[in-house]
Amino acid sequence: MEETISLKEIAEVIKKRLVLILTFILGVAFIAAILSYFVLTPQYESSSQFIVNQTQPEEEQFTQSDLRTNVEIINTYNVIISSPAILNPVIDELGLDLTTTQLADKINVSSEEDSQVVTVTATDEDPVQAVEIANTTVEIFQEEIPSIMNVDNVAILTQAELSENPSPVAPNPVLNIAIGIVFGALLGGGIAFLLEYLDNTIKTENDIAKQLGVPVLGVISHVDETDIQGQQRSNLEQTETTGRRGLNGTKKTV
Repeated sequence: MEETISLKEIAEVIKKRLVLILTFILGVAFIAAILSYFVLTPQYESSSQFIVNQTQPEEEQFTQSDLRTNVEIINTYNVIISSPAILNPVIDELGLDLTTTQLADKINVSSEEDSQVVTVTATDEDPVQAVEIANTTVEIFQEEIPSIMNVDNVAILTQAELSENPSPVAPNPVLNIAIGIVFGALLGGGIAFLLEYLDNTIKTENDIAKQLGVPVLGVISHVDETDIQGQQRSNLEQTETTGRRGLNGTKKTV
């Protein structure tokens, strides 16, 4: 027999375990804030761009086929930029204490669809070094590509520049806290429903009918010893009051 749960029951569980759910939300959000502001190292980005063109005689113009060929070449260039043939000279030029694999992880090469412009983005903990990595990578690529592919069709469009007050691109505290709130709500809600599912104790008459499938014929109330003593004291006080009223109402006959 399949068990179903109504929206009313869900609302009752949430209301019952609201403190638990809020605790998880606030706890996870607090952890996300601590990690974002005090633990995770800020990362800075800087980008440099170059354009790929086929060498054409002055009297001729570019055709659609030439543009398509340039786009295909860009895909090859994207691989070459991240290769040791380019990154090793970059490491030597900047004196970096990195391997080619580590430097490749700091570089992202992208280009818009059907565009001849390639963007090289470098990410580093030091904003100055991010600028140097982006510019040096593009410059060395421009110098080395003629010998690698026997072509000379790369022109630098823009170089990376260091702003006065560089802002880190990661971590994003607001985003991390928002994710923490959502994750905390899901985690707290999941645990709340798990506890409710594991709780098989009978608390009300409805639980008896639901668990055993039989109607409730009667209810025996639980009476504590303090309740009995209180009731006896109340009865005694009532008896004494009645007795005094009887004595006060008796008349003596001479």
